[in-house]
Amino acid sequence: MNSSLLKKIGNATGIPGYEDAIQEVVVKEFADCCDDVWRDHMGNVFGLKRASGFKKNGKRPLRLMFAAHADEIGMMVKHINGDGYIHFIQMGGLNPIVTQSQRVVIHGREKVRGVIAPRASADPNLNCKLEDLLIDTGLPKSEVEKLVSPGDIVTYEGDVSLLNDKVWVGRNWDNRIGLYCLVEAMRQVGETAVDVYAVSTVQEEVGIRGARPAAFAVAPDIGIAIDGSMARMAYVPDHQYICDIGKGTGIYVVDNLTIGHAGLIRSMIEMCKERGIPCQKNIGGGTDATALQQGRSGAIATTVGAPVRYMHSTVQLCHADDMDATVNLLIGMMQTADKIYEQLGHGDRLSTAAHEPESVRTPGLVNAPR
Repeated sequence: MNSSLLKKIGNATGIPGYEDAIQEVVVKEFADCCDDVWRDHMGNVFGLKRASGFKKNGKRPLRLMFAAHADEIGMMVKHINGDGYIHFIQMGGLNPIVTQSQRVVIHGREKVRGVIAPRASADPNLNCKLEDLLIDTGLPKSEVEKLVSPGDIVTYEGDVSLLNDKVWVGRNWDNRIGLYCLVEAMRQVGETAVDVYAVSTVQEEVGIRGARPAAFAVAPDIGIAIDGSMARMAYVPDHQYICDIGKGTGIYVVDNLTIGHAGLIRSMIEMCKERGIPCQKNIGGGTDATALQQGRSGAIATTVGAPVRYMHSTVQLCHADDMDATVNLLIGMMQTADKIYEQLGHGDRLSTAAHEPESVRTPGLVNAPR
């Protein structure tokens, strides 16, 4: 695995709607390995790698779209009370139990460190809600108001590190693991049999908002979201999740938003067997795949991704071997997606460019923040 790239992607900030810092990392990485790179009005970053040596024969290259969301859960400042404590709202799904006692960074006029005061220390019997929690900077109100104002974003503090053996811990493996695997696969792959649209999407954690216009623009034939698979972990019955860390990439069969294409799932599992890529089936979750599957006239779609323990916490765990397996699966898809599409009986759909949207034929190169 590429630990340097993993740290670069995992340490960058980017809560929903404020993904500029992480997207700047992606733009720079894609610029070195893609034929075209651009960014849309939502903030999605696209990297296009064109099919190599494609013979037209009256057909167009198949469009394979990968989508990995860049945003991580976080908060936004709502109010500063009379004692200088900060009320906040959630940006993405936060658990009030997990959120307490965490260190945070407020991105105000300058960065201000704070802690989310544990409500249980004042009343251990309280059934705490997010709106009950406060951020304490340790500063008097007058100083807080000089540095912080409503609308400032708040991120969890915590850098990527190796926990033990090959297990890495990070605050945002949902979904920086998926984004890492996408970028690393694009860096490693050589010639591709299809046009590959690698998209770092935005605002997934607040309702899969970025993937919808991205899928509309690309109109993929095959769409694959890359996100964490639900892994067995402490306190959870074995039957609730069916993936284990260290045993391969997860291939989603079904989640709360998408029923994966059965033929695509079978084909990917067979490809993994042929290439010696460890894989396992995942059931559960909810990803960008729903937008890829339902965009325009629809696409063959599902999700893949390394199993992650303790999603939406600050101590998410992922195994390096599972990251490598995910990268290799993505590379395999870039090299064989055209054959898989033919085997699934859809090859005739590539016989005309009539369905090819203008936005795909002539993308605009935009490297600046939106």
